[in-house]
Amino acid sequence: MIRVLLVDDQPLLRSGFRALLDAEDDIEVVAEAADGSAGLELARAHLPDIALVDIQMPGMDGIEATRRIAADPTLAGVHVVILTNYGMDEYVFDALRAGAAGFLVKDIQPEDFLHAVRVAARGDALLAPSITRRLIDRYVTAPRETVTGTGLRELTAREREAVALVAQGLSNDEIADHMVISPLTAKTHINRAMTKLHARDRAQLVVFAYESGLVVPRNT
Repeated sequence: MIRVLLVDDQPLLRSGFRALLDAEDDIEVVAEAADGSAGLELARAHLPDIALVDIQMPGMDGIEATRRIAADPTLAGVHVVILTNYGMDEYVFDALRAGAAGFLVKDIQPEDFLHAVRVAARGDALLAPSITRRLIDRYVTAPRETVTGTGLRELTAREREAVALVAQGLSNDEIADHMVISPLTAKTHINRAMTKLHARDRAQLVVFAYESGLVVPRNT
């Protein structure tokens, strides 16, 4: 059973998401919150698999709530998925830097929403869909502080290549095709890179790739 926490200040949206999720045999909504502070407390109380968190809320916003969840060792098993509108996409990269496993736009189709929840519950960051590629290309254009190159030097050439492809929004199968290797080998390269970089999940590989200069965003 996938246990989900909903954190959004709009009751109607929460109700819609809850009805959709609770109708599934393998998904259960364990709690709801209207702001980040309450969401953080409920995450500690219920230890959900997924926290669906609105990016902009009164009081503690979604980015700060994500940052606190990611920093709490007792919440290491909680995957935060940010809920956003197209008009708020400039905050997406900040959310990834804070520790989010990915993000969804609120007008997503119901079947895609349910699939995304299951993907996140498996520990696979929501970075493969084409929408992620568009958002990253558009909103990660501002120069960021460059992180130390130590981590980059610890990666093999193939691991660096795999991380760069993750940051471009490719799935394991797409990475395997690009590198002419099996999907299992691609996954192994990615997992080893995560271990070496102490990355919480694939989303953090995206942050590392951009901040280290391994990937340079394209202006659109």
